[in-house]
Amino acid sequence: MEDLITVIIPVYKVEKYLEKCVKSICYQTYKNLEIILVDDGSPDNCGKMCDEYAKTDCRIKVIHKENGGLSDARNAGIKIATGKYIAFVDSDDYVSNDYIEYMYEMLKKENVKISICGIENVWKNGKIEENSNATNTYHKLSAKQALENLLYAEGIEISAYGKLYSKELWDDIEFPKGKVYEDTAIMYKLFEKAKVLVYGEKKCYYYIARIGSISKSKGFNKKEEDYINHTNQMLEYIKNNYPDLTEAVKRFDIYANFRILRMLIYTKPRNRKMEKEIIAKIKENQKDVLHNKRTPKRDKIAIISLKMGLPIFKIMWTTYCRLTGRI
Repeated sequence: MEDLITVIIPVYKVEKYLEKCVKSICYQTYKNLEIILVDDGSPDNCGKMCDEYAKTDCRIKVIHKENGGLSDARNAGIKIATGKYIAFVDSDDYVSNDYIEYMYEMLKKENVKISICGIENVWKNGKIEENSNATNTYHKLSAKQALENLLYAEGIEISAYGKLYSKELWDDIEFPKGKVYEDTAIMYKLFEKAKVLVYGEKKCYYYIARIGSISKSKGFNKKEEDYINHTNQMLEYIKNNYPDLTEAVKRFDIYANFRILRMLIYTKPRNRKMEKEIIAKIKENQKDVLHNKRTPKRDKIAIISLKMGLPIFKIMWTTYCRLTGRI
């Protein structure tokens, strides 16, 4: 008999997207599923919708709880999960019908504790960021190799979704409650605990970059400090444990600082002091990152445009967003 796999879906203010998300899980080619919908105190009709879905599919379980944020909702799902493996799906996204089967077959074939699929970004204008190089090829990687791939943005993303985990990995790891960008705080720990994992290039997860999405918000706010702290902790760990990944760490650090800078330039009133601090951090490593052959082209363009001045960088970033349909 096939192993039971638990799919955890945190739900909060996603009436417009929830049905498509849940249906994409219910119609999986892999049938032996436990589907946990965690209503995180959603003030709209999401809670009622979850209960209705549970009436139509006996595999669905519903948790209703007070609002505690994404981390708390995922942790609540993990606590009651009975599957041998766990996967996550965000309730405003959807997946291909072989999302679970694809990752499960890789995981079992290679006898690992984490398997990963590729992710398609679906932008505001409905445009899908296709990668013509993506294939059905998969790679067995050590934790170090997986971290290197992540640092260079070569397919593996830091998100909790798009992955299948052995449940035992979560025995002493949980998402940090009350924090955002929680995936950055724990993903490297899960990779290290798993020791070996498998990454498949096939894109089975569709990430919707929507208005209101935390990770796509333009302005900088207090919560972004969580991203800075989690990123610094991860990079410090990698630097200390894998000194030969220093160049990869520099690349991710540049990427992270550009991410903060992009938010700052859209924030009112402008925090000029912090902008200068972030630009100074970028300049520390920009030469090495610019000459690194593995640095993504977008990062190199960002570095060059910033060299021309912050106003030029803002114009180029705004133009890039409009052309690609990003938020």
